[in-house]
Amino acid sequence: MFIDSHCHLELLKDIEGVVERARKKNVGIIVYNSVNLDTMKYALKLSEEYSEVKVALGIYPIDALKLSDDELDEEIYFIGKNKKNIIGIGEVGIDLKESKDFEQQKKNFIKFIRLAKELDIPMFIHSRKAEEKVINILEKEKCKKVIMHCFCGNLKLVDRIVRNNWILTIPTNITFSEHFQKIVKRVAIENLLCETDSPFLHPIKGERDNEPANVIESYKKIAEIKKLKLGDVEKIIEDNF
Repeated sequence: MFIDSHCHLELLKDIEGVVERARKKNVGIIVYNSVNLDTMKYALKLSEEYSEVKVALGIYPIDALKLSDDELDEEIYFIGKNKKNIIGIGEVGIDLKESKDFEQQKKNFIKFIRLAKELDIPMFIHSRKAEEKVINILEKEKCKKVIMHCFCGNLKLVDRIVRNNWILTIPTNITFSEHFQKIVKRVAIENLLCETDSPFLHPIKGERDNEPANVIESYKKIAEIKKLKLGDVEKIIEDNF
C-alpha cells in the first residue's frame, strides 16, 4: 500500500475521481492536512465518505494570524473535540516568507505543539523560511512525534531532524528536485514518508493539478536512489507511518 502523507483535497476537483484513481494505484491512505476551520470540517466529512482519507486538523500559520487569541483557542477546542477522528495535527508551523511576525506565529505554534502532546499524535510541520527557528522550538518543547512537510532547509538542519528521530516527507517533485534527492541520499529510509502536497509539486516540472495517485513517483525515485525494490520501499514507508 502506498501512502500520500500530505495533500489539500479542497483544492482538487472531482474528489470521487481523485480517490478512485488513487485506489487504482494502490494508494491506501490519503492524509488530508487542513488549513482553517472550513477545511477542517470538510476533511472530517470526506473521511466519513472515503475510508482512504485520514485527517490531520490544524490551522496554517498565516491563517492562524488572522484569528484573535480567543478565536484560535476555539478552533483548537474544535480539534480536541474531534480527537477520535484524526491521526495528526496539521498543517501547522511558522512561515516567514508570507509574514515576518515571528513572535505571534511562535505563540500560535506552541499552542498546537501542546495540543499534539496532549492528544499524543504527530504534527505535520510547515517551516518555510523558518526552518532553524522551527527546529529550535520543537527541540525546546521536547517534541517526539514530528513530520517535517516539504522541508527546504539545509543538510545540517536535516541532520538535526534525523538526530531527533523525526520524519521528513519526500514530495513528488523529487523527480526533478535536487534538494529532495540530496535528502534521500543522506537520510535513512526509516526517517522518510512520501507526499504529493496536491494540487502542488507535480512530478512533471511545469505541470499543475497534482493528485494523490501520483505519490508513487516519490516511491519510485526513492527506490532508484536507494537501489531498492519498489515493493521494499512501499513496505518500509508503510511501517514508518
